[in-house]
Amino acid sequence: MTLSQLPNNKLLHNSGISAQFYSQGCQDFHQACHYVWRLPYGRNSDRADWQLVLKEKKGACSTKHALLKALADELNLPVQLTVGIYKMSERNTPGVGAELKRHGLSYIPEAHCYLRANGQRFDFTKRHLTDAEPIDDFLLELNIKPNHIGDHKVSTHQKFIKQHIDDSNELSHLSFEAVWHIRESCIQALSHFK
Repeated sequence: MTLSQLPNNKLLHNSGISAQFYSQGCQDFHQACHYVWRLPYGRNSDRADWQLVLKEKKGACSTKHALLKALADELNLPVQLTVGIYKMSERNTPGVGAELKRHGLSYIPEAHCYLRANGQRFDFTKRHLTDAEPIDDFLLELNIKPNHIGDHKVSTHQKFIKQHIDDSNELSHLSFEAVWHIRESCIQALSHFK
């Protein structure tokens, strides 16, 4: 992934979300993406409020990419916000391996948000993933709106897990509640992983 493949436009320095990025020294959409990418990974105090990313100087995949999608919309850029379900493992998401191993699992279905444009995926979640395999094998992908990162994204994810448990040899012995609890433990572990 290179930024040159992502549409770009100058920020509207006296209006909306653009003005907030402009005040952080960003001049265009690419610089805003780079700025968000450099912010630490972590859940915001309200995980459905993407506007908290700039205030709290951190964000998870959902809030970071919903913020960038809202900015892209403001700049009339053809960019989609996508939620994809993938098999989260230590190989593609360093920091979750110990928690998965503790439960005898090699993976757990996880929802991940990112941007799509020109047939490419763009992930600005974390900048410290150099040793990780790319997350590019998705079991499900759906375009969503920034205001769908809360309950809508969670219900989509939970519905997928409930269906996937029956189809997975590795997870079939677990209840939905157990899988969701393990998943929450993995996300908590990521918040502490450097």
